[in-house]
Parts: sequence; C-alpha cells; structure tokens
Amino acid sequence: MHKLVILLIASAALCLRCEAKVFTRCGLVQELRRQGFPTNQLRNWVCLIEAESSRNTAIISEPNSKGWRDWGLFQINDEFWCSTTNSPGKDCNVRCADLITDDITKASNCAKIIFRRHNFNAWYGWINKCRGKPLPDISRC
Repeated sequence: MHKLVILLIASAALCLRCEAKVFTRCGLVQELRRQGFPTNQLRNWVCLIEAESSRNTAIISEPNSKGWRDWGLFQINDEFWCSTTNSPGKDCNVRCADLITDDITKASNCAKIIFRRHNFNAWYGWINKCRGKPLPDISRC
C-alpha cells in the first residue's frame, strides 16, 4: 500500500508538468499581447522570460538559501507572491502550482502585480541580462 501511495504522489507531481509549454519567441509575443502586456514593454518582457525560464512554463527553481523557490515562465518567488499550499494566497492570491501550466493567465496577472510594485527590477534575470543591453528582436512577430 505504501508503494502505491508513493506512486500516486509521483504521478500527480509529473502531471503538473504535463500541462507545461515551451514557447517560441513569436508565440510568446503573441501570448503576451493576448494577456494585455503593453506593446512598448514587450521586448523587456520577452528578455526577462528568456533570461528567467527560457520560455518554459514548467520551470521550478531549486530552493535558495532560505528555502524559497521561483515558479513558472516569470520565475515568481513563493516567499511573497504565491502559495505552496492547496489554497490560493500571498500577494498574488494564487497557488504556485497554477504558475507552471500552459495557461499563463494567472502567471501573467501575478507578474503585472510584481511589475506595478517593483518594475523589472524585481527580476535578477532582467537586471543581469536585459537592463542596458540589446533587447530581443520581435519585429517579425
């Protein structure tokens, strides 16, 4: 019975990643437009996402020194922004598990909340790889 429970838990964990998606650059641009991201910020959002998650919705970081993880396309941290329990919570009122699916609506809404509070400076990937550097070319998207 114990092995069956472990197998079911492992299967459920893998199933979370079944809904994951890796976007092409233009596919990402189209989805960000659909999600209502401002056109004049799209190159920065694409750069941020490429730096943070390589456009992969299923990415969950290893825990940092305090045990916090970053989740999904925007690598949203569970210290302040999303709940690791079965109930939505924290500042984005969302479950972290909802940030790693191919539907990026909840992740996008949370990223917009973070941006309103901290601009792109909330993301080290953007700071290190995008700020003051050439941004991705999305002119053909």
